[in-house]
Amino acid sequence: PQKDIERVKARMGWEMPWYTITDDFDKDFGVDEWHGTNAFIRDGDNVFRTYFINNRGDEQMGNSWNYLDITALGRQEKWEDSPEGYPQTQTYEWWIWHDEPDTADQDRPGLVQLRAAQAYSKDGDAIS
Repeated sequence: PQKDIERVKARMGWEMPWYTITDDFDKDFGVDEWHGTNAFIRDGDNVFRTYFINNRGDEQMGNSWNYLDITALGRQEKWEDSPEGYPQTQTYEWWIWHDEPDTADQDRPGLVQLRAAQAYSKDGDAIS
C-alpha cells in the first residue's frame, strides 16, 4: 500500500518516513508469526525500542489514541510532559486535518467546531 500512503502523505504534508516490513523484523523482536505492537524512537543513527506489548493487554490497542499514547513523544498536547523543544498544542487541536481550506486558524472548520464546543462547556475545557 505504499503508493496509497505516499498519496495521503503528500496531501497532508507529512514528512515522516513510513516503512513496509518484508523480512525477519518480527522474529528479531520476539513476535515471530504472532501479533505484537512495538514503538520506537530514532535519535540520529540510533533507534530505541521504547514499548512492546503482545498477548494479554494487547486488546487495549483498539484505536489511534492508544497507539499515540505508547510513543515516546505521545500526542504532544500541553497536558503531557514532553521534552523541551518539542511542539505542544492545545488538547485536540493538533489533529485537525491539515488539508482544510488554507485560511487563518480561527476560520478552519474543525477548529471552529472544537472551540465552539469548548466555549459551550462550563470550564472551557470539559471535552479534553
